[in-house]
Amino acid sequence: MASSSVSARGAPSLPEEDLMCPVCRDIYREPVVLCCSHSVCGVCLRQFWSTKAGRECPLCRKRHPEGAEPLRNLALKNVCESVLSRREGSPSPWSPGGDLQSMSRAAVCVSHGEQLKLYCVVDREPVCVVCRESQAHKCHKCQPLDEASLDMKKKLRSELKRLEEKLRALKEAKKTHDETSAHVKCQAQSTERQIKREFEKLHEFLHDEERARLDALQVEVEQKTAMMRDAMDMMTREMLTLSDTINTIQEELRADDVSFLLNIKSTLDRAQCGAVQYPENSCGALVNVAQHLGNLKFTVWKKMQELVSYTPVVLDPNTADGRLRLSEDLTSVTYTAERRHVPDNPERFDWYLCVLGSEGFRTGSHSWEVDVGDNSLWMLGVTTESNQRKGLIFFNSGVWCILHMEGRYRARSSQTSGAALQVGGRLQRVRVQLDLDRGSVAFWEPSHNNAPLYTFTHTFSERVYPFFFTWCTWSPLTILPHVGSGARGRP
Repeated sequence: MASSSVSARGAPSLPEEDLMCPVCRDIYREPVVLCCSHSVCGVCLRQFWSTKAGRECPLCRKRHPEGAEPLRNLALKNVCESVLSRREGSPSPWSPGGDLQSMSRAAVCVSHGEQLKLYCVVDREPVCVVCRESQAHKCHKCQPLDEASLDMKKKLRSELKRLEEKLRALKEAKKTHDETSAHVKCQAQSTERQIKREFEKLHEFLHDEERARLDALQVEVEQKTAMMRDAMDMMTREMLTLSDTINTIQEELRADDVSFLLNIKSTLDRAQCGAVQYPENSCGALVNVAQHLGNLKFTVWKKMQELVSYTPVVLDPNTADGRLRLSEDLTSVTYTAERRHVPDNPERFDWYLCVLGSEGFRTGSHSWEVDVGDNSLWMLGVTTESNQRKGLIFFNSGVWCILHMEGRYRARSSQTSGAALQVGGRLQRVRVQLDLDRGSVAFWEPSHNNAPLYTFTHTFSERVYPFFFTWCTWSPLTILPHVGSGARGRP
């Protein structure tokens, strides 16, 4: 900064360095004087005090009396304002040559030519002393500019923080949506490949069945054609023999009497030879069309049942915890220690190693059988649709199940802590029987003459879903194909 001397309103010349605030190192703005006679910008002093536990001078560290406000140094203020106006070197902001930008730099009122020293809280604009006494702002609350600036900056910083937090939340939400979109694309591609594989199996089966039936038709046609060919060959031979006999008799008839009579005996014998053998028009000469076309689609469908199976419960991969792996046909679940990166959608479990069936039930009777094998830690049962799947509260309400843990079997619900089950040996299969009309969930051991394990009674008021829990890496839980007439009722 220049060290030239300046003068204002007849005051003695002062070096510009003497007009610099010791805190901001710039020309004083609204200077105040402390009890120790040091001067500081009013804004700088408030900012300094806001960072300190006590009210002390920024230069000598002498404490300023509590409750005593620093006095405004008007003489120093006038000199500094004169220096600032000379430094800018622009015409008076309210003069004809001034513009709005220079008015802003000079901080003067456009209407009255006075310095803008106050801030109208109601109209949210800087005003001068004359404006404060005018009718437009007379009843409005006003603050000094520096105090208003601090308050507005504090408020604006708060708003800025809120907007930044909102932006971060939107970025996180966008990231989640991007990940979900990518997962949907992977799901679609995987599902498409699986659908194609399944239909390829069906196409292959139908193609083989078509080929077999066409081959059977061709064999029958060849057999019937061979029969017709043999009959036609025999008739051709008979026709040649008869033609030859007829020609001989005709020649004898044209001979003279002596020759005719000499040969009459042999001619008659030849004419009276064995009867002509006509091919019999036996049954079964035609193609058995009914055998090849009758109930064709039903017969093929019935045979197709050997290839396909129906599983009463299909697992929903969108509900499975990231540490569970489902089979391609969605009938088997296995625990793995590695957590996959999957979308954190509302349907998915994020704490318990659970997965739900894809279809819920409201009425009727439904059953499914699960092969638990050598699984060392599992749970099977039903849960309500509204039950919370996030966090640790899933088993607090809306759960009815049996479990195997540490070699023991227990029944458990959200209303009871559980009862020990009397099981003869190790369970290999468990059948779950859900009767929503009667309000019961029963568990059976099908491998031991359908021995009952445990039955819960409850009046279900909402849709319920099958659920499965496993914490075993070497043995999956597998839903077995349905045997019998299938589930009754509606989902």
